[in-house]
Amino acid sequence: MAEPLFELPRARLRFDREDPVLARAAWSRIAEPGDPVAGALVEHLGPVDALDWLLDAARAPDRAGAVLQRIGGLPALVQSAAGHAEAPGRVRGAAAEGPSASGSRAAELVVAAVGRWAPRLERLDPEGELAVLGRYGGTFLTPDHPGWPTTFAGLGATAPLSLWVRGDPDLARLAARSVSLVGSRACTGYGVRVTRDLACGLADRGFTVVSGGAAGIDAEAHRGALVSGVSTVAFLAGGVDRLYPASSTELLLRTVSQGAVVSEVPPGSVPGKQRFLKRNRLIAAFTAGTVVVEAALRSGALSTANHATSLLRPLGAVPGPVTSMASSGCHELLRRGAAVCVTDAAEAAELVGDLGETAPARQGETRPGDDLDPTGKAVLDALPVRKPAHERSVARTAGLALADTTGALGLLELMGLAEQKDGGWRRR
Repeated sequence: MAEPLFELPRARLRFDREDPVLARAAWSRIAEPGDPVAGALVEHLGPVDALDWLLDAARAPDRAGAVLQRIGGLPALVQSAAGHAEAPGRVRGAAAEGPSASGSRAAELVVAAVGRWAPRLERLDPEGELAVLGRYGGTFLTPDHPGWPTTFAGLGATAPLSLWVRGDPDLARLAARSVSLVGSRACTGYGVRVTRDLACGLADRGFTVVSGGAAGIDAEAHRGALVSGVSTVAFLAGGVDRLYPASSTELLLRTVSQGAVVSEVPPGSVPGKQRFLKRNRLIAAFTAGTVVVEAALRSGALSTANHATSLLRPLGAVPGPVTSMASSGCHELLRRGAAVCVTDAAEAAELVGDLGETAPARQGETRPGDDLDPTGKAVLDALPVRKPAHERSVARTAGLALADTTGALGLLELMGLAEQKDGGWRRR
């Protein structure tokens, strides 16, 4: 038998394992965000039974897969987890085997997952973490809470197991009419201006503006919504007790008072690179659509764009100067046809808004004679600007009959576009 991965007696766990809320809070500490195996396990067994199974499996890791197989969970777990890019290659390989996925490869998958999770069992304290959240006036959301956004359903097994929220807990309402504005931390003055204009314009149209709370484009998106007095939501990569970055603390506190700051990891959690990338899927899934305002080719904002595309959500990108590397990621999205060109709030609203919510048609500058019929335009083009020309000369230049030319000249005179002078005609 393999060595146990978890030595702590079950009796010493410092919380009621039969409480589904505490069990979900525990799972948010045990599994990293977006872990499709954890998501499939909790979905299939429920948070309480999944935690019980994990406690047993950590003591006997070589029997973990077999135990799950006996209760009928292994094939469903593998199939549920396999459809996600975050799933390890062996998950997708096991799923491809169909019914045989209940064999040794699938059991190996489960044992590997237990190996990831077991070290975190020894210091589980969901009650303490919920108490910390309570001191900040926060709310712990689970999928059966009325404020839970149904928009996360598209994430399948990578959907968050729970959410830690400071501010308005009715995320379902905030998500109902929402758009995410994302981009690089190292933004330009152009990016700042465009983001503020988009955020203010979308806020004025009743949209909740969503972003990641980071410096740069994210901060400007939140700031624009706050200025307009409309709700904004920030998804963090760390705990909601650690407002990151520190330079955005005041901005995020205003977001708490006028919207919500949300995380899927418990208080005390440190933001890391992988957690930032996993956080991006929540931004894309929460909203009706995403607009990338300014992003270089390696910007993390492009991962949000990729998630939006995989979820079949509308994706827009703002063009920038072709010489600006800061917009090269946006240009690549547009070049590949992955995103729709967005230049103002009306176009962004058209992209993600209700059916029939269209941006006004753009028109160029109106010029004299735009409303003329073809004959009038031909005569106007034939008129000299300086030295007057006889009607016959105008007709010859225009390629028209004299009678038609005479009639058109009279109309042009009435419109103030032509005048008679010295026995001839010229433009006015």
